[in-house]
Amino acid sequence: MKRPSSPCDAALEVSRILVGRLPVGITGLKAAIEEVAALGELSDAEIAQALYERLKPLNYIPPRAAEDYKQAFLREFKKARGEALPEEQGALTLTILGPGCPNCHRLEQLVYEVLTELHLPAQVEMVTDLAEITARGIFATPALLINGQVKAMGKVPSRDALKEWLRALAS
Repeated sequence: MKRPSSPCDAALEVSRILVGRLPVGITGLKAAIEEVAALGELSDAEIAQALYERLKPLNYIPPRAAEDYKQAFLREFKKARGEALPEEQGALTLTILGPGCPNCHRLEQLVYEVLTELHLPAQVEMVTDLAEITARGIFATPALLINGQVKAMGKVPSRDALKEWLRALAS
């Protein structure tokens, strides 16, 4: 039985972002972005600090990495607002689509293993919402999109195929 949603659910939502070259899960990012956006016009430094102050109590942020987290939060804020981010041109974005089945998790694990092996920074997103999956034209899961292009649908690709695709885009 599904429980009714509450305002606290948004704060408990985990988003995956890149902090430096590392993918991390951040609790409450979407809610914090909405709160800071409602504050009106702020400088980039003020936005980064406001997000940091809202997210630090909900997440472990190593003190030595605070500035990296602030920059990552600012980048996610700008993305959410639809602003172009020139430093992300050529960046790899991998999207795994599926309901959360064992094959979806196998694909996610494979993606992280290959990215680590190839020393490639990338934004990895897991989409489990069936409405969003079908809206993207995906009819079999798991599916893998690299930079928005469907590379696999209905199966977990081989390690070698994934390496080949990523090497071709990274060069």
